[in-house]
Amino acid sequence: MADGPYIAEAASLIGDPARANMLAALLDGRAMTATELSLAANVAPSTASGHLSKLVDGKLLSLTPSGRHRYFRLASPAVARVLEDLMTLAADGPPRHRPKTRCDEAMARARTCYDHLAGKLGVALADRLVERNHIRLGDEGGLLTESGRAFLGELGVEVEPRKSSRRALCRPCLDWSERRWHIAGVLGAALTSRCFDLGWVERQSRGRAVTITRAGERAFEEVFGVRL
Repeated sequence: MADGPYIAEAASLIGDPARANMLAALLDGRAMTATELSLAANVAPSTASGHLSKLVDGKLLSLTPSGRHRYFRLASPAVARVLEDLMTLAADGPPRHRPKTRCDEAMARARTCYDHLAGKLGVALADRLVERNHIRLGDEGGLLTESGRAFLGELGVEVEPRKSSRRALCRPCLDWSERRWHIAGVLGAALTSRCFDLGWVERQSRGRAVTITRAGERAFEEVFGVRL
């Protein structure tokens, strides 16, 4: 019972529609200005300022001043994990009218879940790595095998976590659109970063959906056996 007020406080911060839209806009891992977040939430800049102050005070967002601008981002991967879990919970809840859009299709195909790949692409990569015994995923967590360390090392994926990091090396993350696991943790972030560096995926100008390039389509099929 003692934890109830803390849960209620965090839930109230996330539960406001404007703040929820701001948090969702930051789920791609990029930092945004207050003006950009006011547009994402469809509220006036003065209203957005009040919401952002509450989110920073509540440890859900971090603030980085840079010149004339202030940049906001999710405070930690743990915040992103909670938001993604809530999206899964909402999707499994009562039916709602949700017109399907091209954006929905793009998000379902490939997107970022904070700093790791999700959607059909993220799940397919996880499936192939499990099938080849490069990783193991289960309800209790994830494990990178020696063969997986060697395989990913050859691709240039940095799989060693920083000594100061408390983040799990390999962790399953339930994909809200596919209802299956993709790879999170240090490994998921490192693999995603390498895919961007190699030009296999590219960020879109807005939102979390990512574009799989032609080079990426070839590479994912040849290296991982993934064809979308």
